[in-house]
Amino acid sequence: MTASAAKNIVLTDTANNIEISEWSVENRNLDISGAPAFLISKKTLHGGKQEGSTLITVQTDNLKVTLIPTRGMDIYEIVSGDVRLGWDSPVDEIVHPAYMNLEMRGGLGWLDGFNEMMVRCGFEWTGHPGEENGRLMSLHGRAGNTPASKVVVSIDETPPYAIHIKGLIKENTFKFSNLETWTTLTVVPGETTVKVHDELTNLSDYDRDYQIIYHSNFGAPILEQGAKVEVAVKEISPFNDYAVNGLKDWQTYLGPTKNFDEMVFNLVPYADDQGMTTVLLHNRKGDQGVAVKYDTRQLPVLTLWKNTDTVKQGYVTGIEPGTSYAYPRQIEREQGRVKTLAAGATQSFDLEYHVLTNSSAVKHASQEIKKIQGKKDITVISQPMAIE
Repeated sequence: MTASAAKNIVLTDTANNIEISEWSVENRNLDISGAPAFLISKKTLHGGKQEGSTLITVQTDNLKVTLIPTRGMDIYEIVSGDVRLGWDSPVDEIVHPAYMNLEMRGGLGWLDGFNEMMVRCGFEWTGHPGEENGRLMSLHGRAGNTPASKVVVSIDETPPYAIHIKGLIKENTFKFSNLETWTTLTVVPGETTVKVHDELTNLSDYDRDYQIIYHSNFGAPILEQGAKVEVAVKEISPFNDYAVNGLKDWQTYLGPTKNFDEMVFNLVPYADDQGMTTVLLHNRKGDQGVAVKYDTRQLPVLTLWKNTDTVKQGYVTGIEPGTSYAYPRQIEREQGRVKTLAAGATQSFDLEYHVLTNSSAVKHASQEIKKIQGKKDITVISQPMAIE
């Protein structure tokens, strides 16, 4: 997109020492003929561990999206009507990365800030903590706890007047990595879909490893007793021994259940002729849900995380497309799922989150999945592919 095609507003730019802490714009404030109603705003949070955290909210007539520039441009929540995509974590502040220690608790410090609807787990590494070549790889990498170095709001001046929130995430470490990711979140006023387009570039003179899991998390009102997940499955296996007993019921959910802990499954999905697949999560009645659509050529595997513990503990499920499963990087490397990005090369990732607010929308998504599945075989592997 060129500057002539859109209104561009720079909110953060470390190169030019720019940080606008409070800002808002409405469609009527811009000279864009015929643009539908929208409001875009930015605010800075204060107090506690959220001191200095920033939020950007995009609001149209039927959609509200909140994202967190200080936390890797993660999506905090998406709301349309009575449907909220997000969850209620015991972490009730938008924790600024300055208050995070990713290596505490043996590499589990990432959990101290985990409350987003979607958090980018990567890009240098992801998965459970582990050591590789004597170095600790903490839980799910650094991207989700890296403040954006540049944030730009772009609003198309022609129909359908799409709104783009762009952010630059740098994972630059002397001797180890020089990865930069331009993230773009797009909303079209009048639609209930949020699109994510990320471009990861290796600025190093050397080839570098990369991994990514788009940790997409959903709780009430969609998640409840009898809720169901649907996906065109090529292969499914339990992540560990605890998940073995849940294989027979992997598609359905319990209500909040004390001592449930977490149950994880590794899936390989089928895709359509364009490489796209859809994962559907819907409530028991089938009149509310979310469809996650993505490109399996970019994100070939899928992790399903079922954490139906108590509400206070965090009642949530994760639909997690990725290049890797959630095993530590050394296991993912042994099994051939750690990717390499050539010096100077760029890799794109594309996802869509569709808020489904009625039974016909849920049914349509379900039919899409059934069409992809067709009569193709499902391979069920009864034992974990790896032991941590």
